[in-house]
Amino acid sequence: MTGEGAVPDLLQIIGGNRLEDKKRLFREYAEAIIIALIAALVIRAYVIQAFKIPSGSMEDTLLIGDHILVNKFIYGTQIPFSDKRVLVFKKPERGDIIVFKYPENPKKDFIKRVIATGGDKIESKNKVIYIDGEKINEPYIQHTDDAIFPHEFGSRDNFGPIVVPENKFFVMGDNRDQSHDSRFWGFVDINDIKGKALIIYFSWDSKASSPLDKIRFGRIGHLIE
Repeated sequence: MTGEGAVPDLLQIIGGNRLEDKKRLFREYAEAIIIALIAALVIRAYVIQAFKIPSGSMEDTLLIGDHILVNKFIYGTQIPFSDKRVLVFKKPERGDIIVFKYPENPKKDFIKRVIATGGDKIESKNKVIYIDGEKINEPYIQHTDDAIFPHEFGSRDNFGPIVVPENKFFVMGDNRDQSHDSRFWGFVDINDIKGKALIIYFSWDSKASSPLDKIRFGRIGHLIE
């Protein structure tokens, strides 16, 4: 190609190539972002999900401001729009700390410890828990109120015996006198369990005086038991 039109034609070709490169780059970025978002949604729905502890019902095991990761697949993956679960590695056991849909308001998530499972007979005598007539060892609990209420005044300190139905769980908070749990609203259904608390990945003390003290470095990476 010769003459005056050669340079403009060449610039047009170069400009067109650059435009195509930009379109291709934009498409690649868009595809990468979409794939990342889909992967994040799948992981959040079926593998690992982050939760923040909003209350003191699990103190001192979990503190207000602890940020935790929850294993969502260990109890099996629930098939959408059904009650069936697949790839069940284990069922919730006594001592497991679980996140679940609050039975009285499924839009809220609660976190408590499993104290009794299907078939267990649970009873509380003056704040001491018995399963099938045997006192259980609970080194994780704390009591902040020395008063003991008889059964006539509520189920906080004395209740039962109660037999837990199959595929149901009786859960309680470790901060036993300050926890709203199965003693008051009943059992947790297996299909309402979201997963098992796994690890504390961050912890923030909003009441600390200095910014550096607000981060509880000693709790980061702590396995939840």
